[in-house]
Amino acid sequence: MHSSPSWRILGGVSEARRRGVVTAWLLLVPGLCACGPAGATASEPGVAVEHPGERVRMAVIGDYGLAGPDAEAVAELVRSWSPDLVITLGDNNYPDGRASTIDENVGQYYHSFIAPYVGRFGPGADTNRFFPSLGNHDWRTPGPWPHLDYFTLPGNERYYELQWGPLHLFAVDSDPQEPDGNTIDSEQARWLREHMSASALPWQVVYMHHPPYSSGDHGSSRGMRWPFAQWGADVVMSGHDHHYERIERDGLPYFVNGLGGNPNRYSLRRPVPGSMVRFRDAHGAMLVEATPDRLELRFVTVSGEEIDSRVITRDPVLAPVPEP
Repeated sequence: MHSSPSWRILGGVSEARRRGVVTAWLLLVPGLCACGPAGATASEPGVAVEHPGERVRMAVIGDYGLAGPDAEAVAELVRSWSPDLVITLGDNNYPDGRASTIDENVGQYYHSFIAPYVGRFGPGADTNRFFPSLGNHDWRTPGPWPHLDYFTLPGNERYYELQWGPLHLFAVDSDPQEPDGNTIDSEQARWLREHMSASALPWQVVYMHHPPYSSGDHGSSRGMRWPFAQWGADVVMSGHDHHYERIERDGLPYFVNGLGGNPNRYSLRRPVPGSMVRFRDAHGAMLVEATPDRLELRFVTVSGEEIDSRVITRDPVLAPVPEP
């Protein structure tokens, strides 16, 4: 049994209005019409997720959205963990982010985590427990309206935050097509800096698609080397390259986790400085377990083999003892 997260509808936003916001945003994307370069920001009305608690178990999948035996095997692994929630590191819907493929690629395997779920593969969740970030394949359909229409997510749904137990999660849209930018001086980066520095939760986790550091085929996305540690991050996760890797830089663990189901596993190249673990031999997912004073992140293959484990601890915050 999973306890239900606490949901707030900001400004009384209805499903119809949410879809209207998506439609309006599409009309404002540069290149889609001559209406001007505007886009909704993360402060616009949306669904805020706040789920207080002392413990959380979270699955993390990347580059998973291509229906087939490999994606199914990873989904079975994830379900066996009975996670409280699932986050994704992009490329949710291969090859081109189309509305005609998203339910087969995503809902077929993860409908029991999605709410509201309107697909054809069975019942959805009572409350949403599936929080994807956008990848370049999702952006191949302009907008990317099938993604925004299929999921109901916080904020502007392209980049957003949610709180679950001791985790404060920040989904970043690392794609160059993001209307609010993906550079260190962008509106999106300003939002992340302000919201993460203001967080009162024990752990701040940033997740996105393009890796700031990677020893894989695509390599490092240098433009995403924002000062995450300075802004308060404890962990940075990404996908894009289809391997698993842990890199330690500036006292911060960076993870590349792109083995979520795409059958094309990429080759490894020369290790980037700080690369501690590299793996490409089998598909798998990450399991994250957190309490206020301990954060453990593991990568596990579909056969159940643990490839890597990283534990971060901090001294528990003790309540002051009242004077006699």
